[in-house]
Amino acid sequence: MNEDRLTIDGLSVSFRDGGAWRRVVHGASMEVRAGRATALVGESGSGKSVTAMSVLGLLPPRASRLDAGRIELTENGVVTALTGADTGVLRSVRGRRIAMIFQEPMTALNPVMTVGRQIEECAERAGLRGRDARRAALDALASVGVDEPTRRRLAYPHELSGGQRQRVLIASALVAGAKWILADEPTTALDVTVQRQILELLAQLREERGMGMLFITHALPVAAAVADAVVVMVAGRVVETGPARETLLAPRHPYTRSLVAASPALGAPARHAGPDWLESLGGADGAWGPREGWGEPEMREVAPGRRIAVRAGFAGAGGAPGVR
Repeated sequence: MNEDRLTIDGLSVSFRDGGAWRRVVHGASMEVRAGRATALVGESGSGKSVTAMSVLGLLPPRASRLDAGRIELTENGVVTALTGADTGVLRSVRGRRIAMIFQEPMTALNPVMTVGRQIEECAERAGLRGRDARRAALDALASVGVDEPTRRRLAYPHELSGGQRQRVLIASALVAGAKWILADEPTTALDVTVQRQILELLAQLREERGMGMLFITHALPVAAAVADAVVVMVAGRVVETGPARETLLAPRHPYTRSLVAASPALGAPARHAGPDWLESLGGADGAWGPREGWGEPEMREVAPGRRIAVRAGFAGAGGAPGVR
């Protein structure tokens, strides 16, 4: 298959906790295709941002480690391995081929630099300098719908509204020509009206530029609005994948069903989702750790293009196989 894509396969990541290492992502796999959007959904702490930051090697090296898996970018039939890549390779990829839109503009933007200068720094990653970098910054601001870009480029982050700051972050991600975007909850800090504008902008840019996008969110209505495919994570593990419409309208995994039940905008009246297994998780290890008679969860295809995490083992005196 020669289609351009970003592939994450079997990714496992641990963080240092004192003198020990604790696994926070367990064998996560997903794919983003050119011109398509994949939504990575799940509650806070499920491992979404850690997965995305692993793509560009943005996790702190002394406090984190990659235990297993591979991350590859395939473009025009050429595969670039990002796992274990040296600093030179990562620098050639960051911004120019893969860019990240962070969740909170007020922490992602430098408060003592004008927004124009910050976008120009990103343009310099594509080899632009001086007037060319300034022109690229102005064009990027205009392309994301910032009014009066010549004046706005001289503003500091605190002088802009939340929606304008988010547009600045998007402009920074696009200015060096990246074709792959990792959008880490880019609308969380915005009111619903501005949120819709940003979602429409991202969809427009993706269509115009043929970009592949990994869109991280905990809001299923947002995932339904932007994504072609959905990947669901909980406790550091992928538990369901599939086409967005089918997965959100007819979820198979109990966790996905709970998320959908908690989202009235997706069609179901608000009610207590509360399956018994949610109340007995006992933390990440309790949720997915080994259980007597049951192995580690594995992804199984339940329909064409649909996969969920199941536990397989033997139950009962007769040794009949079972699945959870």
